[in-house]
Amino acid sequence: MYKAVIFDFDGLILDTETLHYRILQEMFEEHGSVLPLEVWVKDVGTNSGFMPFAYLEEQLKEKIDQAALQTDREKRFAQRIKEELARPGVEAYLTAARELGFKIGLASSSDYEWVSTHLKNINLFDYFECIKTSDDVEEVKPNPDLYLKAAECLGVKPEECIAFEDSVHGSTAAMRAGMACVIVPNEITAGLTFGETEHRLESMAELDFKMLLEKLEEQKRV
Repeated sequence: MYKAVIFDFDGLILDTETLHYRILQEMFEEHGSVLPLEVWVKDVGTNSGFMPFAYLEEQLKEKIDQAALQTDREKRFAQRIKEELARPGVEAYLTAARELGFKIGLASSSDYEWVSTHLKNINLFDYFECIKTSDDVEEVKPNPDLYLKAAECLGVKPEECIAFEDSVHGSTAAMRAGMACVIVPNEITAGLTFGETEHRLESMAELDFKMLLEKLEEQKRV
């Protein structure tokens, strides 16, 4: 019987990933270059150390002011993220999980300041009983430690948790932790090949949480 839900943050609750990519695309185009999606997605859901402007410099084969570009990128992001809302169905899932008595946690490869700030901006921070981020582990996803620490914090076993993820790195981490994993890809990750997971939704708005829970519980009994 499932007792807890653990959500990813970037790309799942708030689609920061698509916004980041669109901004980088614009900036690369302004320099007569392109940032291929297949290059960008390698960093989605983890922290690979990929530096987009170092990559741009390699493509241009000339020196550029990477620090200035990074400042510009952050400025553009800060302006546009204010207009972004939680992805469809997210708050409905959180509300339903809370009403059903589920423990609610979050596991993110980003740092706590980033996650908490944006959760507060979209008024979802108070739903979470436990938030585990890159500040709490030595290795982020696809390492399972974030999910294992979140389960421990919530006082449940990994097999009693349903993880919600949008990325391959994230789903790999959840499965390695021994959790059921539901994939809800975003615009950036929709075309990626995911490993074996319990269910896939294009949006949380397409299926009521109680109905999803029934499907997962039925699969668990088979």
